[in-house]
Amino acid sequence: MKGFDVLAILVDPRFTGMLALGVKMTLIIALGSWLLAMGLAFALLALRLLPHAVPQRAVQAYVSYHRNVPTLVQLMLWYFGVASLLPGPLQTWLSDHSAEAVFAIIGLGLCQAAYFSEDLRSGLRAIPPGQAEAARALGHGFFGTLRHVLMPQAVRNALPALVNHSVSLFKNSSLAMAIGVAELTHAVKEIENLSFRAFESYLLATVMYLVVSLLIMAFGAWLEQRTRIAGQGTR
Repeated sequence: MKGFDVLAILVDPRFTGMLALGVKMTLIIALGSWLLAMGLAFALLALRLLPHAVPQRAVQAYVSYHRNVPTLVQLMLWYFGVASLLPGPLQTWLSDHSAEAVFAIIGLGLCQAAYFSEDLRSGLRAIPPGQAEAARALGHGFFGTLRHVLMPQAVRNALPALVNHSVSLFKNSSLAMAIGVAELTHAVKEIENLSFRAFESYLLATVMYLVVSLLIMAFGAWLEQRTRIAGQGTR
């Protein structure tokens, strides 16, 4: 039986290289899906604010689907289901350009957009109605009011929830292993298979996920402090 020796992994160039590539892929997936989710969240919120029932119900259905279907199932649906329906040339192109990572970003981004949009909606509801009325009185249209008056305040109000869900998105990037993405969890599993050091391998993964999650939370706290209105009490 091998004794505990985490350095046996850290001093081996093969394993450190696998860890580095795994961390890189994890960050690419997390950042790519975060950008997709945030951009789509603003669009979903704008649609939900339109004075028409059809877009409102469509957004409600979108949010309900993504919040009630497991993220792992959604990733598998995209990679094994949607990918098989694409034209042959597009499938070939994706296969040559990290199809697994592309579908992981799409699946995670679309799923997380539902949570981000609800966070922003909650932040928007905390704004006094007089803000929108004052903006319209100054000549702003619907989208101008959203962009210049309401959205900046909604983001500030929703910042704690957005940070929490950003951390969840980063952690959920590990689910991409199920569709073959060579991210951090996948790399650690390969290292465990080669080194036969399960505890040390997964301990390293635990520390890496913990460090990045704490950094995201620290950045969120700093950003919340910087954007807090002068004289406003702590949350």
